[in-house]
Amino acid sequence: MNGTSFQSDIRFWLRQGNTVNHLLIWNIVIFIGINLLYLISPNTAFAWTFDQLTLHSLPGTFIRKPWGLITYMFTHVEIFHVFFNMLNLYWFGNLFRSFLGNKRVLPLYLMGGITGAALYMLSYNLLFPGMPSTMIGASASVMCMLVACATLMPNYEIGLLFFGNVRLKWLALAVIVLGVISIPRGNLGGIIAHMGGALFGFVYISALQSGTDLCKPLIWLFDAETRRENKRVQARTKPKKSPLKVVKKPDDNNQLRLDQLLDKINEKGYNSLSAEEKAWLDKVSKEN
Repeated sequence: MNGTSFQSDIRFWLRQGNTVNHLLIWNIVIFIGINLLYLISPNTAFAWTFDQLTLHSLPGTFIRKPWGLITYMFTHVEIFHVFFNMLNLYWFGNLFRSFLGNKRVLPLYLMGGITGAALYMLSYNLLFPGMPSTMIGASASVMCMLVACATLMPNYEIGLLFFGNVRLKWLALAVIVLGVISIPRGNLGGIIAHMGGALFGFVYISALQSGTDLCKPLIWLFDAETRRENKRVQARTKPKKSPLKVVKKPDDNNQLRLDQLLDKINEKGYNSLSAEEKAWLDKVSKEN
């Protein structure tokens, strides 16, 4: 396969409008880029770039580099880390997309990652106050996708090597249980972030089934068609005022009638007024 053919395949893949493909590309590009920096300049360029992309647990460092809340979930260094995350993102991201649409993929990916990061930072500052720690990887976002799919369609079956067909609810439960069991020996920060992503995936689908879309603000932000549709709905529901219809205040109406009666008196005299007009004029004069 020549370079031109490869570039054409990538462009075609991206033009399909599948947000999962875009997420995969961004994660892979950043993985390749940061590893190239490691080969070229491990102690300077790589170290500086990694420090900018990672999520810092210490509040003081996080405040200086808040973009880490987003960039960490697109950053991987180890090959197996990125491989398994991207494999699961491809499976469960496309499964989620097929049921709930493309426009919810990126918002859910981000919200799952943000929830995992928030739980990670909170736990580390409570358990190990003052101890610096960093985190990278899309695991929280991917776990969010998995649990969201399992909550939405718990009995949906997928084929797993060596295990055969497994229902999503059992797969999600197994992954969560394995994560909890491995806390004493595993990557505590990463596992806590996984649980945060899983929690948001469950809460998101539960709220969505009740009629509340927690990702709605991000959907509006990222999806131009949603913004246009909202404008069309507002235009249809907004009451229209006729430029020909002028609504006068009661005081304006009273003044207009008073002027008309005074003109009538000037032209034809007071006796030309009807009994009702005389009574109304007498009432207005007493009020003033």
